[in-house]
Amino acid sequence: MFRNHQELDVTVIAVASVGSRVEVVGSRVEVDGETGFIDQVKHPSWWDENRPPPKAGDRLHVVVLDASREEPRLSALQRDIDMGRHLRATETRPRRPGGYAPQ
Repeated sequence: MFRNHQELDVTVIAVASVGSRVEVVGSRVEVDGETGFIDQVKHPSWWDENRPPPKAGDRLHVVVLDASREEPRLSALQRDIDMGRHLRATETRPRRPGGYAPQ
């Protein structure tokens, strides 16, 4: 089962006009072999014309944006990966009374 903000290595297994279906590979996590979806705007080629569009066989490092969807939504954008790292770090901080984490 995927977890929000989790980082994974994936391989593109199919490409459509709206995005790419990917499979988790080589990860030492319980989701190895499971699939997810990267919307076209969550692939670097959408934002950078010098980056090639995804193709089957490409390996990517991604972060889980929404684990509750069928298929889970992932992002290969560095800014989303960085945000996932920040959110994971925030989730592990002890909470103060009142419900907020110290910065």
